[in-house]
Amino acid sequence: MWYNICVKRGDMMSDLAGKGCEILVPFDERKLLEEIEKSITHEYRKSLWSKFTKAIKDYKLVEDGDKIAVAISGGKDSLVMAKLFQELKKHRQVNFELEFIAMDPGYHENIRALMEDNCKYLNIPVKVFNSQIFEIADHRAQDYPCYLCARMRRGALYSKAQEYGCNKLALGHHFNDVIETTLLNVLYSGNFKTMLPKLKSTNFKNMELIRPLYYIEEQHIQHFTQTSGIWPLNCACMVAAKKIGNKRYEIKDLIKNMKQNFNDVEKSIFKAAQNVNMDSILGWNKDGEQHSYLDFYDHTQE
Repeated sequence: MWYNICVKRGDMMSDLAGKGCEILVPFDERKLLEEIEKSITHEYRKSLWSKFTKAIKDYKLVEDGDKIAVAISGGKDSLVMAKLFQELKKHRQVNFELEFIAMDPGYHENIRALMEDNCKYLNIPVKVFNSQIFEIADHRAQDYPCYLCARMRRGALYSKAQEYGCNKLALGHHFNDVIETTLLNVLYSGNFKTMLPKLKSTNFKNMELIRPLYYIEEQHIQHFTQTSGIWPLNCACMVAAKKIGNKRYEIKDLIKNMKQNFNDVEKSIFKAAQNVNMDSILGWNKDGEQHSYLDFYDHTQE
């Protein structure tokens, strides 16, 4: 079944897919589930498992008594995140519960079938709920619906997580998402703002968003998926696929080019958000209030 779904998906996407929508083809047939799960703490112990647990410990992302809604989009990142959480649950180092939730924002029926088939094979007990977010976002923001769509999708996931009694929502943003977001803000928005490993929701009481893949590089997620024989969803949004250009893909190319001349440039971008020197910046925003270094200039000495 899974192969037929993927072939149909390839045919369907051929006329729509833009830059960055290349299908992630596995290296071989799907491995047995037991092999896939074992590889997480063996072959991929250093690149996936250790970085996953390190982020959880460093930022206290999972604590005793948590009930975590793991958001499944069907893409490589969320599928890997789900398996990592299941592995963490097996180790029983922390007492917590999991709910795996997936929103269908208007997928083509073959896309949804592929997502459900992957979850079934990987033993991820996902609960799928429907929405019409793709249609709404495309109607209300025709030129660039992605921002509105992302906000609506997150709100829907928060709401469903609360419905299941969860206090945390886990999203599959990884290391590369973090550095790309940082550069996007610098180059296109004129501010220095990064993607945080966790933050409290301002609209949903007692809810927190966590990003446990914070230290994991995309290339390792991709390799794990391909060696496991999994066909994840990629560019499943029919709206975005029709649009021309995407700044995030431009940033990916920019970083790729910079790597040729700057060693560990990705790590430097990441660390920049950890090493902000408040004595050497022109201004900053704190709790909605703008500050200037001149406000404190007379009280400082060179």
